[in-house]
Amino acid sequence: MSALPRFLYPLTFPLRLVPSVLHSRALATMLNQVMKEALLEGELDFLAGRRIAIEIDDIGVRYRLGLSEGRIRGYGDDMPADSSIAGGLHEFLLLAARREDADTLFFQRRLRMSGDTELGLYLKNFLDAFEPPARWAPLMRALDRMANMRFPGKT
Repeated sequence: MSALPRFLYPLTFPLRLVPSVLHSRALATMLNQVMKEALLEGELDFLAGRRIAIEIDDIGVRYRLGLSEGRIRGYGDDMPADSSIAGGLHEFLLLAARREDADTLFFQRRLRMSGDTELGLYLKNFLDAFEPPARWAPLMRALDRMANMRFPGKT
């Protein structure tokens, strides 16, 4: 598990107070925009009727996402996940910024998968192949800058 920079930890307290369903719905709203074309082309159909949990250990935030009626939906903890991916904030930032591939992060045990591994592998393969549309370049640059933050014990 990665360690969050000490000065950032107090900033995560409000995040832990917000119910996970609100976190999940907010992330789902953003992902529906970023992955609009992939959704229209059916690239996420493997998630239909399934749920995946994304757990960011060091800030205590958990997302539950699934696909329903062609859209990514956010769920609360009352909806069990079929598969789970867990790790630290830095690892997810590296993955989102496309600075590290999922295979490397899993192989180095910086990300962990549990539950339905077939579903998890479909998601991992989708993320490896996904290219964000050019209009999201500012978001990708912001994620890249965030991934550059100094995390204790990280290179």
